[in-house]
Amino acid sequence: QVHLVESGGGLVRPGGSLRLSCAASGTVFSINDAGWYRQAPGKQRELVARSTRGGSETNYADSVKGRFTISTDHATKTVYLQMTSLKPEDTAVYFCNVEGMTRTLTEFSIWGQGTQVTVSS
Repeated sequence: QVHLVESGGGLVRPGGSLRLSCAASGTVFSINDAGWYRQAPGKQRELVARSTRGGSETNYADSVKGRFTISTDHATKTVYLQMTSLKPEDTAVYFCNVEGMTRTLTEFSIWGQGTQVTVSS
């Protein structure tokens, strides 16, 4: 089985920074694709950032380009979202999604439990 644990959310002032982590454990052999999504109250879940081909390709929502960076540490099986210049409109619950292979070469796709990010003065 594969498990994901998210961490790093919290309350930050506008202009501040946070780094979210999404650690995969269990029978993970490799992480191929990963993404961060967010859902604000009353809104649909939206894609924030995604990395594919093991992290060699990335794409971002227009609203976060130049401010957020997604990265993958393959040694620790952890996906990060570095967020800078945070704005109140970035307030949401952030979810990670990780796709990869288990040690038995079975594909998996799993979601994290979500972590709250609140940007407010």
